Amino acid sequence: MALENATQAPDFELRNQFGQSVTLSGFRGTGAVALVFFPLAFSGICTGELCALQDNLAEFEEAGVTVVGISVDSKHTLRAWAEEQGYSFDLLADFWPHGAVAKEYGVFLEDRGVANRATFLIDTDGVIRASFITAPGEARQMDAYRQAVAELREVAAV
Repeated sequence: MALENATQAPDFELRNQFGQSVTLSGFRGTGAVALVFFPLAFSGICTGELCALQDNLAEFEEAGVTVVGISVDSKHTLRAWAEEQGYSFDLLADFWPHGAVAKEYGVFLEDRGVANRATFLIDTDGVIRASFITAPGEARQMDAYRQAVAELREVAAV
């Protein structure tokens, strides 16, 4: 079962496509984060989704939200894919232990060995403020991201 809104997001340390260590706690106090779990690099739906994020990255930046993709792919696979597609945001390798972070967030599909398409918007205090998950094989839409960013802004304004 996926983590619910208003809960503390589990911290993690993963390597990005360049081999650099990235922690969720490293964003605390500096800005919000959109954790975008996706099944596999180089797949059609995932490529379309992440290209849409890249095309709309300015919207996230204007809202103070850093986009971070996470999959069970290796950092080498993620780097090749990011270079091919021109992604300018971090892609994190939840490679080993296999899917450990996706499991912590409750979005690992055991029968497929990959993460589901799940997004968590986390505020500067590390609390999940908005989230959405699509059914396997169903792409996330930019409107869902926009709504989640709006929810994050509403909570921050209170």
